[in-house]
Amino acid sequence: MNDVILHAFDWPYTQVTRQAQRIAELGYGAVLLPPPLYSDPQGKSWWQRYQPKDYRVIRSFLGNKAELIATIEALHKYGVKVYVDIVFNHMANENRPDPLNSPGAAELTNYLKDAEAFEQDRLYGDLSVELFSSEDFHHTGDIEDWLDPKQSVERSLSGLPDLKLTERVITQQRLCLQALNKLGIDGYRIDAIKHLPEQHVHSAFEDETLKGKFLFAESLTSNDLEEQLFLWPLFNKTAMSFYDFPLHETLRGAFSPLGSMRELVDPAAFGQALPKFRAVTFSTTHDMPNNEGFRGVMLQKQDEYLANAYLLARDAGVPLIYSDANQSAQQYPEDWNRWANAWQRSDLVAMVRFHNAVHGLPERSLDEHDGFWVFARGERGIAAINKTDCWQHPTIRTEGLGIGRYVCQIHGYRMQVTGDYFTFAIAPRQAQLWLYQTEA
Repeated sequence: MNDVILHAFDWPYTQVTRQAQRIAELGYGAVLLPPPLYSDPQGKSWWQRYQPKDYRVIRSFLGNKAELIATIEALHKYGVKVYVDIVFNHMANENRPDPLNSPGAAELTNYLKDAEAFEQDRLYGDLSVELFSSEDFHHTGDIEDWLDPKQSVERSLSGLPDLKLTERVITQQRLCLQALNKLGIDGYRIDAIKHLPEQHVHSAFEDETLKGKFLFAESLTSNDLEEQLFLWPLFNKTAMSFYDFPLHETLRGAFSPLGSMRELVDPAAFGQALPKFRAVTFSTTHDMPNNEGFRGVMLQKQDEYLANAYLLARDAGVPLIYSDANQSAQQYPEDWNRWANAWQRSDLVAMVRFHNAVHGLPERSLDEHDGFWVFARGERGIAAINKTDCWQHPTIRTEGLGIGRYVCQIHGYRMQVTGDYFTFAIAPRQAQLWLYQTEA
């Protein structure tokens, strides 16, 4: 089963539709689409998609309802699942006389003036009335202490109108998800879940209509304290999957000059990664390059490459591959082409191919040191990762491995494994993913 998620970050729907066959051919099992709920159609900046104006309309700078449906149908045609990013913590921050009415009197007038077009983009509900009123929002100002869990759920994110846990809010959110289900959505990424009260999460997402959908949540953390405050409490009280921020922290430590690759052998056993069946793993998320406050937790470029090899070679988690169109490079020129079209870059394609070939096979350590790690996936695969600046020559026991020819999926190298022990070479700051080809 192919399960790797392609995060098509801020891609127009028509672009995803055009690439649907290619996405499937390269081995991706799902695509995560940008938030589809109504946002400013003229808002070119990516963050506009994270400021919904109305749940009842599918329209944004990236496309309309018909284009979203075409994307879903195209991906499903090739066996690729469709996940969408969902934003339920807040509504759009707009400069108008009624900022705590959603979508607001002016927008309701637009609905009436352009009734035919909005009817085509209507997801559900009655567009002649407000979705939310002032009673559905907190009135406590912005978060001031970002380590205060109470402020985190009862105050606003930098001026974004923060929704309360009211009966109307929950009803509309459930109706929205039910309507998206009818379009064929297979799963949901829950944005900013740490800013939702626990009961809000239970009420909105633990609904019978979501049974069988893949739910995964983003509780953005960067250290152990933040994880204890904002990730583990919800993780332990829900059944959904989460972005594996603890593992990302472990990766940053392991690839640091004083870190050890041994930390990556079984990080979940020490609470340094999420349990394997509830983890969505990643080397980067869209927040890291695009938000100044999170750029400090980005991996160095070569470490990110090594991290991708590790994440796609190991037997744990659902890997997510981030691919953008140079959005962050507009502000940070050093990002130019770092993630643009990364989904079809040769190294990532090779890693996805290895992941799919060994999916479900057990993981077994073959040789581990502070600077490198070699491990097997069943009898078919061998992964070797060297974070040091020197060549490494590990010697492994061949018991339990296929004897014969292996091909490195990343570099195209070939090697013949024979005898009880085998020694091979790993170049500095490099990874190798070997697949067994033939018997000796």
